[in-house]
Order: sequence, then C-alpha cells, then structure tokens
Amino acid sequence: MKNNTLTIIKKEFARFFGDRQLLFTTVIMPGLLIYLVYSLMGVGIQKMITEGQNETVALTVENMPQSMAPILATLDSSLVMVEQPISDDDIAKLEDKDINAVMLRFPKDFDQLTIPDLGQPVPNVEIYYNSTNNASSRVYYALNALLSNYNRPFTVNVPQSEEQRFDQASEENIGAMIWSKLLPMLIIMMLFSGVMAIAPSAIAGEKERGTIATLLVTPMRRNELALGKIISLSGIALLSGISSFIGIALSLPKMVSGEGIDYSSLGFHYTTADYFALFLVIFASVLIMASAVSILSALAKDVKNAGTMVTPFMLVVMLAGLLPMFQNGASTSLLVYLIPFYNSIEVMVGVFAHEMQWMPVIVTVGSNVVYTGIAVWVLTRMFNSEKVMFAR
Repeated sequence: MKNNTLTIIKKEFARFFGDRQLLFTTVIMPGLLIYLVYSLMGVGIQKMITEGQNETVALTVENMPQSMAPILATLDSSLVMVEQPISDDDIAKLEDKDINAVMLRFPKDFDQLTIPDLGQPVPNVEIYYNSTNNASSRVYYALNALLSNYNRPFTVNVPQSEEQRFDQASEENIGAMIWSKLLPMLIIMMLFSGVMAIAPSAIAGEKERGTIATLLVTPMRRNELALGKIISLSGIALLSGISSFIGIALSLPKMVSGEGIDYSSLGFHYTTADYFALFLVIFASVLIMASAVSILSALAKDVKNAGTMVTPFMLVVMLAGLLPMFQNGASTSLLVYLIPFYNSIEVMVGVFAHEMQWMPVIVTVGSNVVYTGIAVWVLTRMFNSEKVMFAR
C-alpha cells in the first residue's frame, strides 16, 4: 500500500515539475505578481506623497501674530511667504487647480485672544487651499500639523456661515479627479473581459476540437485563415467595445442620484470631443487586446491552457489600470503614450480629468494600430507553423 502511495506521489510530482508552464503559473508567478503589484503600489504611494514637494507654493498670511512667525518659518524652503490682507477675490482664485497657493488668515490680536483664563472667545484660524492641487494640499496639511502643536487654545477652519468653505476645489474638479482614478480601470477590465470571452475558444478551441486541421488542409492560404480569424475576432471585440462605450456614456449621470443634484458640477460635464476621443481609444484598445490574446491562444494546446496563459497578461492589464489611482492627472510625456495598454489608460485619465489633448490621443491610437498590425503578422506566421498549430 505504501509503495502504491509513493508511486502516485512520484507520478504527480513528475507530471507537475515536468510541465514548465504549470510550474511557472503555480509556483513562480504568484510570488512574482505579488512582488510587482506591491512594489508598484509602493512607488505610486511614494509618488503621491512626494509629488509637488519641489514646486514653489505661495503662502499668503494675514495678521501674522508675533508668536506664529518663528513657527511658520520652520516650513520647507519651497514656500514663498507674503504678509498682506486676503480678499474674497484672492480666495476665489484658488479654485484654479493649477495655482500653487495657500492663504492663512489669523484674527486680529490673535496672541491676546489665545491667553487662557481671560474669558475671551476662542479665536478661529482660517486656511484656504485647493485639495485637487497636490502642492496646495501638501502645505495645508503641513500647516495643520504645525498649528496643532501650538500650546494655546484656538480653532482651525470652523465655518462662520453655511456658505463659507475653505477647500476652494470646485465640485467639478473633485468629481473629475475621482472619476479619472476609478473609471479607466473599470473600462479596461470590461474591454479585456469581452476579448477573453471570445478569443481563446475561437483559436485554441479549434485546436482542441481538431477542426483547425480541417481548415488547414482546405485550399486556402494560411495567411488568409489568420487574417480571417483576426478580423472576425477584432470585429466581435469591437462590438464589445461599443457596448462598453455606450454603457459608460449612459451610466455616468446615473452614478450619482438625488433631487436637485447638478450632475455637471460633479465632473460629468464632458464634451463631444471627450466622448469621441474615448470612443477612438476604446476601439484601438480592443484591437490590440484581441490580437495579443489571439497570439497566446494560438500557442495554447486547448482552451483551458489558453486561459492559464492569458491569466498573467490579464493581471498585468489590471495592474496598469490601478496606476491612475496613484497619480494626479494624465502624463505630459508623449513617450508614455507609446506603451501598449497603459497609453489607453493615460488617455482615459486625461479625458475624465478634463485634461484631454489630441496629440496623446493620436499617438495612442496610431501606436496601437501599428502594434495590432505587428500582432497580425506574428499570428499569420504562427498559422503557417505546423509545429505551433499541432503541438501536443
């Protein structure tokens, strides 16, 4: 009995360790992916923390108390501090998220008002900033931390009326920032799911059922077969992309509901050009996804094997979709828009953040079409290889 058990154990171990693909996906890939995911998340979080630290920030202070001057002097050297009165017009300018500024208003006679046991009302310090500007937000939290160490009683940012607000970021900018971090990942995963549903069964399924052999012996050139496969898969995948696009366009206003809510003030006011750019990027993304998954499917022995091979690719795409959560706005480097899959995500970030520019869109769509052409050529060569098509 023991010998039989040992025989079974040896057989299973031999099968497992003899299959390099199974060994990689079971033992090596999980640890590698976890390392990559957490490493990139760490880099992203560090980038969020440090982004804007080297940018100069204008700090305007009204009614600077003598006791606060040495405390504020300990802030980092990137601050340009000016002591002058702050008007409502000055505060309104902070709504522009590209302005690196913070405004700090102390009440008159702050030092006297903070003397305890004199029966005086506790003074309120006002800090005006823009939460969608990394530099402004960073200085705001630094000021809060400094003021919290002051050993006299006072309050910070207590509204004196219902209309008063200290964060000058508009609701549209706040909404756009949220959607630019969440929606690109959702879109790219929906597109990839559509491709995954059709590509493996269309090629690896043919190999598994043996019908690929029938096709290969018919009087047609194999490059015609490859082109027919890739065009049909791309066409079906494009339908999935159109469906996703329509669903996104119709669902945006429905993501927030309530009586009297102005959807446009929450970042949903997108132009026709924004939707057209999103539409183009979805098309280009689906084309390259269908081509890449088709190549992996052609390498697989059967549909199950194709699913195993595509899984790491799916996780890479998912990881790329997570990256916008650790950045503020789309990249300004055109080289980024040459990176397949990630370029589409960056364009989506720009669209949803109201920062869409046509040059990144053109570079992204153009490069994805080129990559798709290369993938079609590779797939054609694979269909011409009997070693690949009849591998067991």
